[in-house]
Amino acid sequence: MSTEGIIHRRISTNGIWMHVAELGKGPLVLLIHGFPELWSSWNYQITHLAKHGYLVVAPDMRGYGDSDSPPDPASYTILHLVGDLIGLLDQLGEEKAFVVGHDWGAEVAWHLCLLRPDRVKALVNLGVPFRPRSPELKPLKFMNQVFGDSLYIIQFQEPGRAEKSFSRYDCLTILKKFLLVNAPDLLAAPPGVEIIDFLDTPSELPPWITEEELQFSASKFQQSGFTGGLNYYRAMDMSWELLGAWQGVKITTPTKYIVGDKDLGFEAFGTREYIKGEAFKGLVPNMEVVVIDGHHYIQIEKAERVTSEILSFFGEC
Repeated sequence: MSTEGIIHRRISTNGIWMHVAELGKGPLVLLIHGFPELWSSWNYQITHLAKHGYLVVAPDMRGYGDSDSPPDPASYTILHLVGDLIGLLDQLGEEKAFVVGHDWGAEVAWHLCLLRPDRVKALVNLGVPFRPRSPELKPLKFMNQVFGDSLYIIQFQEPGRAEKSFSRYDCLTILKKFLLVNAPDLLAAPPGVEIIDFLDTPSELPPWITEEELQFSASKFQQSGFTGGLNYYRAMDMSWELLGAWQGVKITTPTKYIVGDKDLGFEAFGTREYIKGEAFKGLVPNMEVVVIDGHHYIQIEKAERVTSEILSFFGEC
C-alpha cells in the first residue's frame, strides 16, 4: 500500500478534530469514505488524482480512524457530517471543492450538495443513489415494515447490540466479512441471527485488495472500535426530522453517479429500476449515470476505471 508523500494532519472543524490525508497541488478534490472504511480506501485515487494536478484531501470521517468519535448517536446527524466538511473547507481556505463519495460518504456528499451547493464544483458519487425524503414516514419505520427487523440497518439501531456481536471476532475478520461480503441481494440475517454471524468469512482475498491494506484498517478499528460508524445508522431518524425544510429540493450540482452491477445495493431496495427511471433524474437533473462491472467497493476493486471516470468528468466541469 503506497502512501509515499501523503501528508497527515488533524484539523479542527465543527467541534471535533478530523484527521485528513492530503497530497498534491491544484484544485481541491474531497474524497468521502463509507462504512466500514477509512481515508485509505481512496489510496489509489489519492495518488493518481494528485499526479493529474489536483490537491486531494481524504478525511477519516467523524467516528472513524484518527478523527474524533463522539459517543452520542445524536452527534452523527447528516447536519453534523455536512458541517464537518464545510468546516474542513473553511480551514483549508477553499471556497469550493470537487467531491467524490462512496457508501455513507455518498449519502453525505448528496446532502452536502443539497444543503450547500455553493461549496461544490461537481460531484462523483459511488454506489448509493440520492433518494427523496418521505414527508410522512421515518426511514427506520419504513425499512422495518418493508424488510423486517433482521435487516442490518435495523440490527444496528440498539446501542451496544452490534458491538457485542462484533466482539466475537477480531477486527480483520469483521472487515473481511463486510468488505468482501458474499450474501443474498438484501443484507439481512435469518430470524434470531446477528448479521455479523450470518456473513461468511472469505477463505482467500480477491486480487484487488491485499492483506496489508486490511491489516492497516483493522489496526485503526482496533483502537477506535466500530461505534462511531454504527452511530451514522442510529442517527438516521434524527436526520429525517432535521431535513424537513429541504423537502422536495433538487440537487443541481453537476453529477456523475457510478454503481457496480454486482453491488448488493444495486439489486436491493429497487435500486436498479430506480436509477434507470425518471424519478432519480428528476431529483438530480444535471446527472450522468454509469453502471460498471463490479461490486460495492468499486473505488478499490475497479480503481483504475473509477479514477478515469472521475478525471474525465472533473476535467469537463
